Amino acid sequence: MDSEKAASNRIGLALGSGSSRGWAHIGVIRALSAVGINPDIVCGCSVGALVGASYATGMLDKLEEWVVSLTKFEFARFFELDLSLKGFIDTERLHGFLAGQVCGEADRIENLTKVYAAVSTELETGREIWFTRGPIMEAVRASISIPGLFPPFLHDGKWLVDGGLVNPVPVSVCRSLGADIVIAVNLNGDIVGKRPKQKDEPADSEGIIDRFAKTLKSYSPAIFSDAKPGNIPPALTDTMALSLSIMQDRVTRSRMAGDPPDIHLTPKLSHIGLLEAYRGKEAIREGRECVRRMLPEIQYVLGMTHLGAETEKK
Repeated sequence: MDSEKAASNRIGLALGSGSSRGWAHIGVIRALSAVGINPDIVCGCSVGALVGASYATGMLDKLEEWVVSLTKFEFARFFELDLSLKGFIDTERLHGFLAGQVCGEADRIENLTKVYAAVSTELETGREIWFTRGPIMEAVRASISIPGLFPPFLHDGKWLVDGGLVNPVPVSVCRSLGADIVIAVNLNGDIVGKRPKQKDEPADSEGIIDRFAKTLKSYSPAIFSDAKPGNIPPALTDTMALSLSIMQDRVTRSRMAGDPPDIHLTPKLSHIGLLEAYRGKEAIREGRECVRRMLPEIQYVLGMTHLGAETEKK
């Protein structure tokens, strides 16, 4: 493929699901842009839909600034006790975050300069839902609704949840919307079989999320197991994270076997857990490094004789 032909091809970017590991998408986008690769089509699932929307609306700078400044305490403020167990996320605070760092209240998908789509799942039927028109806020909110953490999102009379249940890395959506070459970012490629590493911390610096879990236990002891010493099950959040990772990894493998991307990026993120959104700097850095490691392959697939400037380290 020569450079002229490469320039005429429409590039699609499929940003996969992966909860807190999703901040790596910011690093991937930054690194691709640094070498002159600016996708025409951006499709995302879950956190990929969120980062993709911020990129498509021109608000990625604001999102990155917020991510790198996020602390455990600030992240914990997104949680609230909901004794009905519909979800643990403060939806009002979430809405404020989306409006400030992802998209405007009135922004619509069809008005974007880039082609954009978000993937969600209809809870009752399991159908895959594509948002290609309408309010961006609704598309993102529907796509990021991780079962157990977020309450389902009501849209057109249907309850929707996280798109990662059916299409964790939406390569097929990119192709359907006209992409000639698809760059896929799979955040769960190295997760299965690896338990998130725990940092040794003194007791008086116990994480805010751990304290939240203890508070939840005092309200709803039935969802926890009082196992005997030596036979203690994984923590609730670990169980949720690993279960979602296994499911999404298997679904991703199956989907990609039938519709493989032209470029497959797999950042090494197994050390970042489901609720460790405050480790954004690490995730962004690994996103950049993943692109750096794959530069020869990217150059070959896109038919570029050289990639101009090197991606910058952060």
